[in-house]
Amino acid sequence: MERLTGQVALVAGGTRGGGRGIAVQLGAAGATVYVTGRSSGGERSDMDRPETIEETAAQVTAGGGTGIPVRVDHSSPDEVGALVDRIAAEQDGRLDVLVNSVWGGDPLADWSLPLWEQDLDTGLRLLRQGVETHVITSRLALPLMVARGRGLVVEVTDGNTARYRGAFFYDLVKSAVIRLAFAQAAELKPKGVAAVAITPGFLRSEAVLEHFGVAEGNWRDGVAADPHFAYSETPAYLGRAVAALAADPDIMDKTGRALATWGLYKEYGFTDADGTQPDWAAHWDDTLVGEYGPLGDPL
Repeated sequence: MERLTGQVALVAGGTRGGGRGIAVQLGAAGATVYVTGRSSGGERSDMDRPETIEETAAQVTAGGGTGIPVRVDHSSPDEVGALVDRIAAEQDGRLDVLVNSVWGGDPLADWSLPLWEQDLDTGLRLLRQGVETHVITSRLALPLMVARGRGLVVEVTDGNTARYRGAFFYDLVKSAVIRLAFAQAAELKPKGVAAVAITPGFLRSEAVLEHFGVAEGNWRDGVAADPHFAYSETPAYLGRAVAALAADPDIMDKTGRALATWGLYKEYGFTDADGTQPDWAAHWDDTLVGEYGPLGDPL
């Protein structure tokens, strides 16, 4: 589990959910991880949730890595630029893994109305929060990777196919994030830097656990409300997928691809926190395809 010892990672949007899972598992593999977001012990973001970047960083360190929390609004080029300057100064210009996991868009996504009935300002804010933050962070952080001729960019999304996700602006953001990985891969490949998109399956984030009225220790009690919840996965599963990618000496073979936990566990052999290997695509094909259609081929 020390495959990434000596490596430096930036997990943008590492406060909770998939971002936290990725940060912690990169730490478990030995990396130094800068954990960024707007929710800190001193100030909550407009998400107004209790999780903080300090908590994530502490989990990174407890797991065997070095966690460094930095409060950053990734919509601000000035704040992101200051973060990158700090990483360059503290790590001798080294950045091995950049994870763009900024989201915070759940309160902004409208799942009930079509585009022509939605609030335009809210939808455009969702685009700025879920896409522009990724562009800003990559623009300012990538020079560190390009200068060294190696590295991995991970764009965290929802789904790895062209299938419509059920809400206009939500779908646009998550599809655009995949395209961000594809476009970065095209430009970075000659520089020796890889870029991929990755999706979890049914993710048991903190907010999802609250929705079902359970905690991780008794999460299976939520299956009574939704049988599909039985096939969910923890953020650690996504984190272990990213850690495996970061440690893969042949990662350039995957650059430009949209990947998923349900495919990568078969290749790398990692498990979820409880030792299982959830496969959301297989469950979809077994039980949901008749109602919702196929997931589709990966982009």
